[in-house]
Amino acid sequence: MTLALTGATGQLGHLAIAALKARGHAPVALVRDPAKAADLGVEARAFDYKNAATLVPALTGVTTLVLISSNDFDDRTGQHRNVIDAARAAGVGRILYTSLLKADTSPMLLAADHKATEEAIRASGLPFTLLRNGWYIENHTASLGGAIAAGALIGAAGEGRFSAAARADYAEAIAVTAAGDGHHGKVYELAGDGAYSYADLAAEVTRQTGKAIPYNDLPSAAYAGILQSFGLPEGFAHVLADSDVQAGQGALYDDSRTLSRLIGRPTTPMADMVAKALA
Repeated sequence: MTLALTGATGQLGHLAIAALKARGHAPVALVRDPAKAADLGVEARAFDYKNAATLVPALTGVTTLVLISSNDFDDRTGQHRNVIDAARAAGVGRILYTSLLKADTSPMLLAADHKATEEAIRASGLPFTLLRNGWYIENHTASLGGAIAAGALIGAAGEGRFSAAARADYAEAIAVTAAGDGHHGKVYELAGDGAYSYADLAAEVTRQTGKAIPYNDLPSAAYAGILQSFGLPEGFAHVLADSDVQAGQGALYDDSRTLSRLIGRPTTPMADMVAKALA
């Protein structure tokens, strides 16, 4: 069995490679620039979602392909379709896709590309496993330095709760399902064991820093405007603000504990990730 992962030098892909290696597997890293994958310690092949000519040759001999969703929002669905078509042409035996929590019913703008990609995978006839990832705790903790400096957390989710988990938890799920049996045709809704609101996050930051850090809830447009002022493109800022608004309505909440059952351990607590970010 030859396993291969797209986006292997990205944050999630890097962790998934490590998780597979820990299980005794030597996955193939599919990356735009193989030279940048030297630290992974595995075979690396040139692979560009947008360059169809690179795709089929890179998939030669691959039996299981992990398609980590592109972080390039320039026709992301089209990029994914290129990979799916190449997988069929190369004779790949199974494809795993990192989708979004409740992708088929989610009202989030972010869900549209994932839903379309899932449909393309089903239409391809390839055996598949769908890993519908919830929010990453790092989506929140990555900006804690700026929030602490500004004296407050900001967002637009109201009292909405995020069933978030660490990237390492989702990477472990990739390793379990890519290398294990019994996952063909499965759709896994993956989320953290413990949900938290922005107010909960602010309270934990306050506890760990000893500084009063409140949560300031903002209208969606105002929040998107602030994100743009930080340098985010207008469209992406709007998507992130929408994600918060929809989280306020439950779009990123899930209490099934599917992820922890799949990986055989509790998911990483938010408090642990706050401590890591503050270290």
